[in-house]
Amino acid sequence: MTNRKAVGFLKQDPKLVKIIEYVGDYQIKKRNNHFAVLVESIISQQLASAAAEAIFGRFKKIYPKFPTASHILDTKDAKLRSAGLSGMKVEYLKDLAQKIKDGKLKMRSLSKMTDDQVIEHLTQVKGIGRWTAEMFLIFSLGRLDVLPTGDLGLRKGVQMAFSLSELPKPKEVEEIGVRWKPYRSVATWYLWKSLQKFDKIG
Repeated sequence: MTNRKAVGFLKQDPKLVKIIEYVGDYQIKKRNNHFAVLVESIISQQLASAAAEAIFGRFKKIYPKFPTASHILDTKDAKLRSAGLSGMKVEYLKDLAQKIKDGKLKMRSLSKMTDDQVIEHLTQVKGIGRWTAEMFLIFSLGRLDVLPTGDLGLRKGVQMAFSLSELPKPKEVEEIGVRWKPYRSVATWYLWKSLQKFDKIG
């Protein structure tokens, strides 16, 4: 029901209504294995999707089933490197795993935190920045009011929807996005889907 309410609200924006009618229903695929999402996010950073999928596939083959934090800590760096991970990403994965093992990163508490608290909590991990935390909020926690202003796809979508001569700066996206509160995640998803390269996004 909330999704229908969100879409109805966003249709009041004349810049979004055509995109919404073209794209259709809001169908985000929520992913519930929070640890797996963060591991994949770290592995995929700054890689083309095909390369990221190949490396993530090789990483998963190291283990009989998806690893726990302890499994990753017990895996030799060289073994992780053999899957195609850079030394820096191995360090990031181990830092994520160590913080979970030490109890500094409380995975089970994330769903009870506010959006800002989730961002602050996740960005204590090496290699997890604000953008990764925002994607986690949208795709793992299903939060409806996240506007990832630094995201290139969103900025491009805003540029096209509003016929802007150049790519808007994050601050401009934030100002434009005020009209979509409290459903800015939903607006972001539609703007992503308005771009052909993102048409397969969850």
